[in-house]
Amino acid sequence: MMLNVYLSGEIHTDWRAEIEAACEGLDVAFSAPVTDHAASDDCGVDILGAEENKYWHDHKGAMVNAIRTRKGIADADVVVVRFGEKYKQWNAAFDAGYAAALGKSLIILQQPEHDHALKEVDAAALAMCRTPAQVAQILRYVLTGALPG
Repeated sequence: MMLNVYLSGEIHTDWRAEIEAACEGLDVAFSAPVTDHAASDDCGVDILGAEENKYWHDHKGAMVNAIRTRKGIADADVVVVRFGEKYKQWNAAFDAGYAAALGKSLIILQQPEHDHALKEVDAAALAMCRTPAQVAQILRYVLTGALPG
């Protein structure tokens, strides 16, 4: 069995690299949004033309990024969405809802301080993890049936 896993959400830490390293040797293909923050923010205006109004600048970028995000989620067997500690990830909430609406296996990665705010998101998920290592252990279990340790 092979898994396509889309890693969505927070882009300011190396959680994706931790999961990928922990899954080395497994038949997993990972994909993700563009994690270069400046490129992600400016893709719309760099491609489609400048905007004086910041709202339209951001809107163009969001639409262009949505093409990649929707394709990645649609092609995924498992979608992992991380809600980081420092920044509000409204886009991550959309990604989780979109994945759930498509019937994708959804894993949420969050810290305890977000439990109440994310209760509805968590209810749509098949697993809620606290660490990237737990996500990797779930993926390993799904592929091999092996428990950690």
